[in-house]
Amino acid sequence: MEMIGRISRGTKMDQVYIPKTRQGLNPGDYVVITPLDKRINQKIKEKPYFYNVKNIEPIKMIIIDNIFSIIEKKIKDYENIIITGSFLETGSDFKDVDILIIEKGKIDKNEIEKELEKYLGIKSDVIPLDNKTLISGLNSDPLYQMMLSKCISKKRFLYKIKNKINYKLLDLHLLKSKNLLDGFSLMKGREKYYSIRNLISIKLFLEKNKLSNEIVDKEIENAFKISIIDIKENMIDYPKFIKTYKKLYNILFKKIMDGIKNKTKASLSSISSHCFILFSNSFIFFFSAIS
Repeated sequence: MEMIGRISRGTKMDQVYIPKTRQGLNPGDYVVITPLDKRINQKIKEKPYFYNVKNIEPIKMIIIDNIFSIIEKKIKDYENIIITGSFLETGSDFKDVDILIIEKGKIDKNEIEKELEKYLGIKSDVIPLDNKTLISGLNSDPLYQMMLSKCISKKRFLYKIKNKINYKLLDLHLLKSKNLLDGFSLMKGREKYYSIRNLISIKLFLEKNKLSNEIVDKEIENAFKISIIDIKENMIDYPKFIKTYKKLYNILFKKIMDGIKNKTKASLSSISSHCFILFSNSFIFFFSAIS
């Protein structure tokens, strides 16, 4: 294990700072400090950037480093590689690794997923996006905001989010949460959790609140008076829970439908005004021509 650090001036002793999230180099270990300019052909390894990831297991960091390495061999020109989703949560309760590749050109998603499974033995869900699509998604889609609220990226990124409500898109997302109403008894605890989280994310997005896993989980516990652990363990009091869920679902559905109707009326009004102006201009031209 080798890391690149910079010597910082201290009051009594100078020091070298290294990130807490690392493989090896534990507190109390003896290390050798060598000037970098004396290392011949030393390739400086860039450290990944952590966004709201406080703790992650060393084995997962090894996997992430390998993911970056494999993808870089397959794609020479890219904007960024971002790891997100349940893989970053504590423990091994995840199905696959969610990977956003911010592309500059077209990439073969299936080929990269096969390559990662072949060399790492894990399944992945590769989502290729260009920068414009990502920014548009962050502004109008709560799922994008949730994805990037907690992630590890190959390169630094900074996005300014300006919420633009797309009611038709939110209507499609809300449909995913209807599954819980239709098939409550057939769903597993984690499936119920994701349906509830989707519902609450839409609610907070419409209220123009900031989105993150922690914020959404806290809102879930406040709204339904139940812990996230109990939901995931499928320990839900059905009559009490479903009453609150239906009420919230219906409120959001009405708000979204009203938004779609108002947007449609505004569009029709704009078209009518535009047609009136065209008609007026045509009439003036016709009147002038016959005068």
